[in-house]
Amino acid sequence: MAVRAGGQAVVMTAAAGAGVVGPLLATVCAAFVAVQLFDQGPLAPYVAVPGAVLAGVSSLYWFVRRGAVWTRRRVARGAGEPWGVVYSPREALEQDARGFWWTGVSYHRRAEVARLVQFVRWMVRDRQVQREGLWWVANPVGVLALLGVPMGLVWGGLVFMGTAAVDSRHFFGVENHRVNLLFSVVLGGALVVAGLLAMPWAVRAHGAFACRVLGGGPQPSRAQLTERVAHLTETRADAVDAQAAELRRIERDLHDGAQARLVSIGLTLGTIEHLMRTDQEAARELLAEAREASAKALQELRDLVRGIHPPVLAERGLPDAVRELALTAVVPTEVTVSLPGRPEAALETAVYFSVSELLANAAKHARARHAWVDVLYRAGRLRVVVTDDGHGGARMEVDGGLRGIEKRLGTFDGTISLDSPVGGPTTITMELPCALSSPRTSTSSAKV
Repeated sequence: MAVRAGGQAVVMTAAAGAGVVGPLLATVCAAFVAVQLFDQGPLAPYVAVPGAVLAGVSSLYWFVRRGAVWTRRRVARGAGEPWGVVYSPREALEQDARGFWWTGVSYHRRAEVARLVQFVRWMVRDRQVQREGLWWVANPVGVLALLGVPMGLVWGGLVFMGTAAVDSRHFFGVENHRVNLLFSVVLGGALVVAGLLAMPWAVRAHGAFACRVLGGGPQPSRAQLTERVAHLTETRADAVDAQAAELRRIERDLHDGAQARLVSIGLTLGTIEHLMRTDQEAARELLAEAREASAKALQELRDLVRGIHPPVLAERGLPDAVRELALTAVVPTEVTVSLPGRPEAALETAVYFSVSELLANAAKHARARHAWVDVLYRAGRLRVVVTDDGHGGARMEVDGGLRGIEKRLGTFDGTISLDSPVGGPTTITMELPCALSSPRTSTSSAKV
């Protein structure tokens, strides 16, 4: 880490120096070329000065913008979070009836001139561009103040060790050259180590300094927060729609299944009551039919409950529920689970039904001969990978089952990724952020 930070410090120093030297070199080179083209004639100053100014301003703008972009990327990469930047919008040019272009402050006959004036006005007024210009000035100062000492220690130590053999040094009055050489190497090495140890801190401090000057930092920007709110609104609407559809399904299944059978049993029992006195044989037959109908109604109720929340999922958790899916799946399925606890019940249910649907798709659409399910928990995220050796070619269609799974997982900020080349295999990865409870280790691999 220290060596890597040292390399970053060297690159940061070079970038800060290039941001200052680059515009100066561009200005001088443009003026020199203009003077040479006009052979130092009377028109040379009139061409050299505007050319030098144009080259200097253009290169300065480029270095200011690119330097800020590069700094944001470096800090965001170190923090592991995106650094969102929002610039003020530029209004569209308007053309009046006379053919002139309005920039918001002035009229221009040519659209190119109006566009340039509008761009300059936007660049001067935009708050973020102003911060980037301030960073162009502050960056060399920050590099010198924060990175100068660690880099000075490293380079000083290297030079001190490199010149030990040719320089006559005496430590503590010792005249032995080898002993003095050893002392030089030890002291130089200590300086290098001290500089390298301080380098990560200096790089982090420079990143914090950049956040203060450029504004914001590796955190969600206003645009990202707005997008996040829109995403939450969409997933909440999907969750409400899914819940309403599930309630309608339950109501329909009860009405067409168990309720109809219970009504039929009630009518049959009424008929049995009348036949008990006149035709007991027929009453016994109807009683057997009523018993069979009650058993079917009970089985339908159990299936309905299993479709709402499987008992094995509630009692034994996601690992055993996935193993039960593998046992009942059409395709032979191998399950590997490494889960040091239980996620929340709603998340378990979403993952369970997602895996169930994916295994059904592997048999129905992919015509797979084998499937694998891996359930892992790493760094606060539940990762479920379902793979099959089918013919592949799966796609995330708008109204397809995979899109429905994506909406189901989106309620928990989960994501789904698909890798399904033509010819197979198909790999579907689901990731959901979650916290675990009931800390117990469940690590197993089973082939069904």
